[in-house]
Amino acid sequence: MTKTLFKHQKDAIEGLRTGSILLGPVGSGKSITALAYVYNKVCGGSIDPIGNPDRFIKIYVITTAKKRDSLDWIGEAAYFGIQSRGDDFITIQVDSWNNIGKYLTVKDAFFIFDEQRVIGSGAWAKAFIKIAKNNNWLLLTATPGDTWLDYIPVFIANGFYKHKTDFLRQHVIFNSFVSFPKVDRYINEAKLIKHRRQVMVKMKYRRVVERHHISLEIPHDETLLRTVVRDRWNPFKEKPAVNAAEACYIMRQVVNSHPGRLKVVDELVRRHKRIILFYNFNYELYRLRELGKKHNIGEYNGHKHQGIPQTSEWLYLVQYTSGAEAWNCIDTNVIVFFSLNYSYKTMIQASGRIDRMNSPFSELYYYYLVSNSTIDKSIMRTIKDKGIFNEREFLTKQGLVFSSQEKHML
Repeated sequence: MTKTLFKHQKDAIEGLRTGSILLGPVGSGKSITALAYVYNKVCGGSIDPIGNPDRFIKIYVITTAKKRDSLDWIGEAAYFGIQSRGDDFITIQVDSWNNIGKYLTVKDAFFIFDEQRVIGSGAWAKAFIKIAKNNNWLLLTATPGDTWLDYIPVFIANGFYKHKTDFLRQHVIFNSFVSFPKVDRYINEAKLIKHRRQVMVKMKYRRVVERHHISLEIPHDETLLRTVVRDRWNPFKEKPAVNAAEACYIMRQVVNSHPGRLKVVDELVRRHKRIILFYNFNYELYRLRELGKKHNIGEYNGHKHQGIPQTSEWLYLVQYTSGAEAWNCIDTNVIVFFSLNYSYKTMIQASGRIDRMNSPFSELYYYYLVSNSTIDKSIMRTIKDKGIFNEREFLTKQGLVFSSQEKHML
């Protein structure tokens, strides 16, 4: 049996070691590369062609619930004869990040942490550090840390620092003129750069494809939007907005509910025939279902897990939270972002659903439906800056802070 790997995957395997971050764009084959590393470098099995390993080990994969349930990891492990159970085999167990606490006592195994979730100092990061002390491991991601603080758990797990306080003492100067912890600047960054180079293994994946990112300006009801801002009024419930967070939600609903958005989607389906569309809110889904009178529609969200329609023309409606990760489609080269997600990383993951190594398309199209409203422009600006949209900051600029307590709740 033979499993042919691409050059960028073979090169990555040679650079990996336990404690590495495998960095590669969505669709570059990080999963199979990580499994090949364990099979070849850790267990001594040849991979081209596949030969018997010298030793057996238990592999634990911690990934998203969607990817666990799709059995993608199990399928790729089968290439190497890795099974779900057995004494004389390399075995694999796949679980979600929500269940990472179940594996705190595991020792002498190999962990693959898929879809980076160990930023910060929360429960997942703490569990990751504890597991890493007793096992070999790799971390896979398409979106590296945005700041040095994001690397703290990985640096601690690699033994570069004793704990978070040790890292902060050596590298962070906080702003003393604000009432909350805010980084003023980093010091001794040369050491941080050195550590990042030690752990980061980049997949030099270059697929010959042209990606078209197209913003389409959609009209919106400016008069109604001003009413929300000026009067703090919810026109959909016909009562005042109870807090600033609701006011922000209402602003988005006003913008996203304009019928011009459906008209544009209808035109795009007629032009491209097969489209994946991402949306955020249920009220958007209810409106999008109206297009089912004209086109074949499939849905993937918290209520429905339908497959892509098996027809020549279709519109596949995907909610960001449910379907931005862990599946792919090579039957189309078009994604429409009906509304923008707050997170740049979520947008990147969603974009990767059609950007795969085995896609037959040489051109990919990404349509962003964006109004000229302040909220849409602010979200788009945040995405371009590779950040996460901050509701509190935006609403404060709009003069929509209801009280100090409610401001704190945002």
